[in-house]
Amino acid sequence: MPLVLFNTLTKQKEKFVPLEKGKVKIYTCGPTVYGRPHIGNYASFLMADLLRRVLEFSGYEVTHVKNITDVGHLTADSAADAGGEDKIEKKAREEKLDPLLIAERYTKEYLADEKALNMVEPEFRPRATETIKEMIAIIQTLLKKGNAYETRDGIYFAIESFPGYGKLSGNTLANLGKLEEGVRIELKETKKHPADFALWKKCVGENAKHMLRWSFPGGERLSGVGPTSSAEGGLRGAGEDPNAGFPGWHIECSAMSTKFLGEEIDIHTGGEDNIFPHHECEIAQSECAYGKPFVRIWMHKRRVNFANEKMSKSLGNILSLSDIDGAGFSPLDLKYFFLSSHYRSHTQFTWKGLEDAKKARLKIIEWCEELQKASPSQKLSGLGESVDAFEAAMNDDLNTPAAIAVIFDLMARSRRESALGEPVLKTFCENLEHIFGCFESPHSIIPDDVLTFAEEREKARKERDFARADQLRKQIEGRGFVLEDLPDGPRVLPASQR
Repeated sequence: MPLVLFNTLTKQKEKFVPLEKGKVKIYTCGPTVYGRPHIGNYASFLMADLLRRVLEFSGYEVTHVKNITDVGHLTADSAADAGGEDKIEKKAREEKLDPLLIAERYTKEYLADEKALNMVEPEFRPRATETIKEMIAIIQTLLKKGNAYETRDGIYFAIESFPGYGKLSGNTLANLGKLEEGVRIELKETKKHPADFALWKKCVGENAKHMLRWSFPGGERLSGVGPTSSAEGGLRGAGEDPNAGFPGWHIECSAMSTKFLGEEIDIHTGGEDNIFPHHECEIAQSECAYGKPFVRIWMHKRRVNFANEKMSKSLGNILSLSDIDGAGFSPLDLKYFFLSSHYRSHTQFTWKGLEDAKKARLKIIEWCEELQKASPSQKLSGLGESVDAFEAAMNDDLNTPAAIAVIFDLMARSRRESALGEPVLKTFCENLEHIFGCFESPHSIIPDDVLTFAEEREKARKERDFARADQLRKQIEGRGFVLEDLPDGPRVLPASQR
């Protein structure tokens, strides 16, 4: 069957048809680098990674953009207005460091986490601070078209100028006044409508202390605006300057998407908390600026709960990859855990669930290793139908639970029918690693010196030099690996894989 994806915009599944035959353009909202992302954040990024892998497996040429937000995401950006303090600058003031150093530190942590989760590297990974001129160009276009207006403290998008506002989230002009407490924004004297959102904030008033600032409309990074020591030893900005400012969060993604993918794209992904206001605002400003549909298909990962609450930094119930490692699990166990449930269902994280995921993942790895070692055998009955069922499940809006059920059925039947040497099964397992990205054999990541220790230990055991064998085992364990003595010989595994 053709690839079918659920479109948040239309609230239904749609056959995927790219703008350009054989090519797909995807934009993913990346992290705001003021802290290490929690595992709930990674669930969204892993959904995008799975989508990309499935598209590539289907033969598409994929161009993927995943941004880094290193300025402009304010503490009140959960509502339509851009208010509050910049999250990165807030962290910089707390730690008395340059905000760009804060951004760089957490960007490195994030990229290391992505590598540990075996995510495919995007073609472009732009940073907001590198795309200021493109943002200003869009803002100027919106000002000329009458979709934006300037006030004493910034430049705002006029949502009443875009009748389609709310088509993604349902928060239309007609019902914005009915939004729940904590989301509605009261009218400021400088704004025409309570939900008008900031495209650009001037360094005046409460934003006079903003350390990262650029000229408008030139877009030049202003000199001498880095952090300096105050009398109290803290950090301060460059003071009030109405000609200086910084972008709002929403305009950043429109600019970075357009710069690398053009004015129309195939798929935009993110977490469900991005739907409103972030993605709603992206649609409004992009479609007003360019006069054409911005995104064909919107895809959103549902939230991850922990202890029956949404996992979030504000609630203090977050887990990072270091917590996963510290509990004896591999990041790839976590990846399999998230992929074992459908991306459009809420995920309840539990340690028991992660333990089950670890066991299931290793069973699949062991089966694939058996297939690679097996001699040619009789054919497996119904294999073609099973492979078709797997592909149909993945093409049905990335239905990973149904696809995994096919894997375990094949695993059981291939062993029961002594058909482990079936060539098609070997190819099937190779495809699994490409699509899921978490079934790589642990043996492929064992360092050479550890393998040498294992060989020397086995030799010592055969020579009944048990003292030497124990010593080598301890050396292996000291390197973070364990030995399992099996009937056909010892097996070395990372300690987190046991």
